[in-house]
Amino acid sequence: MSKLPKRVAFTPECEELLRTLAKRNGPLMFHQSGGCCDGSSPMCYLAGEFRTGGSDVMLEELTVEGVPGTIKFWMSAEQFEYWKHTHLTIDVVVGRGGGFSLESTEGKRFITRSRMFTDEEWAVLKDAHVPTGLEVSA
Repeated sequence: MSKLPKRVAFTPECEELLRTLAKRNGPLMFHQSGGCCDGSSPMCYLAGEFRTGGSDVMLEELTVEGVPGTIKFWMSAEQFEYWKHTHLTIDVVVGRGGGFSLESTEGKRFITRSRMFTDEEWAVLKDAHVPTGLEVSA
């Protein structure tokens, strides 16, 4: 396996909700919340609305058909140390999520499903550079 495995993916239901949100709001981004009020939830914002910096890492830059540009997926560097061995799949469930995330008005919320990387995937990813917010413009 020479190609870098993806760290983040969206389910088809997530992509559909992202198309709705992008149509109404414009370009989007995610930041995986590290706790507090919403537990550990993927939070969707307008691109650049959540300020990232050296304490954040960009796990993935994803494209979704019907959504302008790319969707950058961020996480705090400290939380990434705990989650770096896992592949994240962002899904949607019915229910009320965080009030700051764009989907909160839809009666749905984003959730993170995770699995451990396979030994083969981890062998490729373990030394891969993960850029910080200081290296990437939001």
